[in-house]
Amino acid sequence: MARDYDTHRLSSPQVFLWRMVIFLVIAGFIAMILYRQILVAFMANPGLNGLIIGVLTFGTLLAIRQVIRLFPEVRWVNAFRIGALEMEKARPRLLAPMASLIGDRQGRMSLTPEVMRSILDSILMRLDETRDILRYIGGLLVFLGLLGTFWGLTETVSSVGRTIQSLNVGSADLGTIFDDLKSGLAAPLGGMGVAFSSSLFGLSGSLVIGFLDLQASQAQNRFYNELEDWLSTEIDLELEASLREGPMGTAEGLRVAIERLARLVQEQGSNRTATTAMANLAEGIQGLVAHMRSEQSMIRTWVEEQAEESRELRRVLDRLATIAGEPEPTPMPPRPPTPPTAPQQGPSETSSARSLVADEPAGE
Repeated sequence: MARDYDTHRLSSPQVFLWRMVIFLVIAGFIAMILYRQILVAFMANPGLNGLIIGVLTFGTLLAIRQVIRLFPEVRWVNAFRIGALEMEKARPRLLAPMASLIGDRQGRMSLTPEVMRSILDSILMRLDETRDILRYIGGLLVFLGLLGTFWGLTETVSSVGRTIQSLNVGSADLGTIFDDLKSGLAAPLGGMGVAFSSSLFGLSGSLVIGFLDLQASQAQNRFYNELEDWLSTEIDLELEASLREGPMGTAEGLRVAIERLARLVQEQGSNRTATTAMANLAEGIQGLVAHMRSEQSMIRTWVEEQAEESRELRRVLDRLATIAGEPEPTPMPPRPPTPPTAPQQGPSETSSARSLVADEPAGE
């Protein structure tokens, strides 16, 4: 009863398979009712119409296979969630990346958003491959129908031209002319049968493949959405935050990882799940320690480079200060020119000059 109310339990795609089967039964019943008309249309061009029916059969089987292949995947995920993976012997194919990544951690597990996104992207890529094949088959059926249409129209036009050229209007016998016209129109009518029969089979096959592709896409989308909803409940935000911390928060992330390791040991004891979780956390701790050492080495190198640059800058500033502190030599002002002076007279010359000045009035 608990599994019936499990909100995260993946649903079986059986309802989509039943829709496909009912649609094919209805289509087959209509084909049986119109058996004679369909047989006449098929015989208009057995080769091309047989190719169209073969492509339609292949596309139908491929669409049914897309839904059937989801059954073991759903059973595996549900068994993994409740911890009963030993009961499910078949290994999943669509979920092979997920099985190889978390196959040993049944029950409770921890995922980061990056791991969850990588798992979902790989699954979505595998689902899109089969969807593309079905879409191509639907387009191929339309192309074959149009090919038969233009083939028949080409044959019709050429046959009408040959019929008109073969008519002998100069003959007086109208019965002969009418017989020639009837025999000449047989080929154009056959070409029209080729054109319309190929279009009928091609468009009908494209309609069938389109409905089957729609059901297969809905089944795959529901499987993908339910798987995404379940994986979103298994994200460990504490582990994600600790792994995203930079150099300043590395010690805090290491502390959180150690606390989670101790909590898991207390909760689960010696269980295999606890052992696996401990191993994973130990790997995470080793990664954090290595990250811390690398960051410390980078910081040490950066500090040494900054110290060297500081010393070089200090030397440059000291040199500039020394140059700025030296007194600059002041230039001497230019000396003015000195006028020429009379030569100085000695004492004897002065006394003789004085005696001459004294004697001049006496002689007069």
